[in-house]
Amino acid sequence: MADEEKKSLVEEFKEFIDKGNAMDMAVGVVIGGAFTAIVTSLTTDIINPLITLLSGGAAGEDGVAIPLTIAGFNIGNFISAIINFLIIAVVVFALIKSINKLKSAGQSLIKKEEEEAEPEMNPPACPFCKEEVKEGATRCPHCAGEFDEPAMPTPAE
Repeated sequence: MADEEKKSLVEEFKEFIDKGNAMDMAVGVVIGGAFTAIVTSLTTDIINPLITLLSGGAAGEDGVAIPLTIAGFNIGNFISAIINFLIIAVVVFALIKSINKLKSAGQSLIKKEEEEAEPEMNPPACPFCKEEVKEGATRCPHCAGEFDEPAMPTPAE
Protein backbone atom coordinates (compact mmCIF):
# COMPACT_ATOMS: atom_id res chain seq x y z
CA MET A 1 0.00 0.00 0.00
CA ALA A 2 2.83 2.43 0.89
CA ASP A 3 4.61 1.70 -2.42
CA GLU A 4 1.38 2.41 -4.31
CA GLU A 5 1.00 5.75 -2.51
CA LYS A 6 4.62 6.71 -3.23
CA LYS A 7 4.27 5.63 -6.83
CA SER A 8 1.09 7.63 -7.29
CA LEU A 9 2.71 10.65 -5.65
CA VAL A 10 5.69 10.41 -8.02
CA GLU A 11 3.36 9.95 -10.98
CA GLU A 12 1.31 12.95 -9.90
CA PHE A 13 4.47 15.02 -9.61
CA LYS A 14 5.58 13.95 -13.10
CA GLU A 15 2.17 14.95 -14.47
CA PHE A 16 2.45 18.28 -12.65
CA ILE A 17 5.85 18.94 -14.25
CA ASP A 18 4.76 17.68 -17.69
CA LYS A 19 1.69 19.86 -17.78
CA GLY A 20 3.86 22.94 -17.35
CA ASN A 21 2.25 23.99 -14.07
CA ALA A 22 5.63 24.21 -12.34
CA MET A 23 7.06 26.31 -15.14
CA ASP A 24 4.02 28.62 -15.10
CA MET A 25 4.38 28.98 -11.36
CA ALA A 26 8.11 29.75 -11.66
CA VAL A 27 7.39 32.39 -14.30
CA GLY A 28 4.78 33.94 -12.03
CA VAL A 29 7.23 34.11 -9.13
CA VAL A 30 9.99 35.68 -11.23
CA ILE A 31 7.69 38.20 -12.91
CA GLY A 32 6.07 38.95 -9.54
CA GLY A 33 9.48 39.63 -8.01
CA ALA A 34 10.44 41.95 -10.84
CA PHE A 35 7.08 43.70 -10.70
CA THR A 36 7.48 44.17 -6.96
CA ALA A 37 10.69 46.07 -7.64
CA ILE A 38 8.82 48.39 -10.03
CA VAL A 39 6.04 49.03 -7.55
CA THR A 40 8.51 49.61 -4.72
CA SER A 41 10.49 52.04 -6.84
CA LEU A 42 7.32 53.84 -7.93
CA THR A 43 6.22 54.40 -4.35
CA THR A 44 9.68 55.10 -2.88
CA ASP A 45 11.12 57.23 -5.66
CA ILE A 46 8.09 59.05 -7.12
CA ILE A 47 4.96 58.93 -4.98
CA ASN A 48 6.62 59.46 -1.59
CA PRO A 49 8.66 62.48 -2.78
CA LEU A 50 5.51 63.95 -4.35
CA ILE A 51 3.69 63.64 -1.06
CA THR A 52 6.69 65.10 0.75
CA LEU A 53 6.88 67.97 -1.75
CA LEU A 54 3.21 68.75 -1.25
CA SER A 55 3.66 68.66 2.50
CA GLY A 56 6.54 71.15 2.40
CA GLY A 57 9.79 69.21 2.59
CA ALA A 58 11.41 65.91 3.39
CA ALA A 59 13.56 64.50 6.09
CA GLY A 60 16.82 63.01 4.87
CA GLU A 61 18.50 59.95 6.29
CA ASP A 62 20.01 62.07 9.02
CA GLY A 63 16.61 63.49 9.96
CA VAL A 64 17.28 66.99 8.59
CA ALA A 65 14.49 68.44 6.50
CA ILE A 66 15.60 69.03 2.93
CA PRO A 67 13.49 70.89 0.38
CA LEU A 68 12.64 68.77 -2.69
CA THR A 69 12.86 70.07 -6.21
CA ILE A 70 11.85 68.44 -9.44
CA ALA A 71 15.45 67.27 -9.77
CA GLY A 72 15.02 65.65 -6.38
CA PHE A 73 12.79 62.96 -7.83
CA ASN A 74 14.77 59.79 -8.19
CA ILE A 75 13.24 58.83 -11.51
CA GLY A 76 16.43 57.01 -12.50
CA ASN A 77 15.74 54.21 -10.01
CA PHE A 78 12.20 53.86 -11.30
CA ILE A 79 13.34 53.65 -14.94
CA SER A 80 16.03 51.19 -13.88
CA ALA A 81 13.40 49.01 -12.20
CA ILE A 82 11.28 49.08 -15.38
CA ILE A 83 14.28 48.11 -17.49
CA ASN A 84 15.12 45.30 -15.07
CA PHE A 85 11.55 44.07 -15.28
CA LEU A 86 11.56 44.13 -19.08
CA ILE A 87 14.89 42.30 -19.26
CA ILE A 88 13.70 39.63 -16.83
CA ALA A 89 10.39 39.29 -18.69
CA VAL A 90 12.15 38.87 -22.07
CA VAL A 91 14.57 36.28 -20.69
CA VAL A 92 11.77 34.31 -19.02
CA PHE A 93 9.67 34.56 -22.20
CA ALA A 94 12.56 33.21 -24.30
CA LEU A 95 13.13 30.42 -21.78
CA ILE A 96 9.47 29.37 -21.78
CA LYS A 97 9.29 29.60 -25.56
CA SER A 98 12.34 27.36 -25.96
CA ILE A 99 11.01 24.87 -23.39
CA ASN A 100 7.67 24.71 -25.20
CA LYS A 101 9.47 24.28 -28.53
CA LEU A 102 11.53 21.41 -27.12
CA LYS A 103 8.42 19.85 -25.62
CA SER A 104 6.52 20.03 -28.93
CA ALA A 105 9.56 18.64 -30.80
CA GLY A 106 9.69 15.75 -28.36
CA GLN A 107 5.97 15.11 -28.75
CA SER A 108 6.25 15.15 -32.55
CA LEU A 109 9.20 12.75 -32.34
CA ILE A 110 7.17 10.40 -30.14
CA LYS A 111 4.24 10.67 -32.55
CA LYS A 112 6.54 9.93 -35.51
CA GLU A 113 7.95 6.87 -33.73
CA GLU A 114 4.43 5.65 -33.02
CA GLU A 115 3.52 6.09 -36.68
CA GLU A 116 6.63 4.19 -37.76
CA ALA A 117 5.76 1.36 -35.39
CA GLU A 118 4.07 -1.79 -36.60
CA PRO A 119 1.32 -1.01 -39.08
CA GLU A 120 -2.19 -1.88 -38.02
CA MET A 121 -3.27 -5.24 -39.36
CA ASN A 122 -6.73 -6.58 -40.18
CA PRO A 123 -7.44 -10.09 -38.90
CA PRO A 124 -7.37 -12.85 -41.52
CA ALA A 125 -10.60 -13.27 -43.49
CA CYS A 126 -11.98 -16.07 -45.63
CA PRO A 127 -11.60 -15.20 -49.35
CA PHE A 128 -14.99 -16.84 -50.04
CA CYS A 129 -17.40 -15.64 -47.37
CA LYS A 130 -15.23 -12.78 -46.01
CA GLU A 131 -15.79 -13.91 -42.41
CA GLU A 132 -12.97 -13.62 -39.88
CA VAL A 133 -10.85 -16.74 -39.41
CA LYS A 134 -7.96 -17.59 -37.10
CA GLU A 135 -4.43 -16.87 -38.24
CA GLY A 136 -2.89 -19.93 -39.91
CA ALA A 137 -6.26 -21.57 -40.66
CA THR A 138 -6.43 -23.60 -43.90
CA ARG A 139 -10.22 -23.98 -43.98
CA CYS A 140 -13.03 -21.53 -43.13
CA PRO A 141 -15.15 -22.60 -40.14
CA HIS A 142 -18.11 -20.64 -41.55
CA CYS A 143 -18.38 -21.77 -45.16
CA ALA A 144 -15.91 -24.71 -45.15
CA GLY A 145 -13.96 -23.14 -48.00
CA GLU A 146 -10.42 -24.48 -48.36
CA PHE A 147 -7.55 -21.95 -48.59
CA ASP A 148 -4.58 -22.30 -50.97
CA GLU A 149 -2.28 -21.17 -48.16
CA PRO A 150 -2.75 -20.54 -44.39
CA ALA A 151 -4.76 -17.40 -43.52
CA MET A 152 -2.64 -14.37 -42.59
CA PRO A 153 -3.54 -10.87 -41.40
CA THR A 154 -3.64 -8.10 -44.01
CA PRO A 155 -2.45 -4.50 -43.56
CA ALA A 156 -5.19 -2.06 -42.54
CA GLU A 157 -6.03 0.67 -45.02
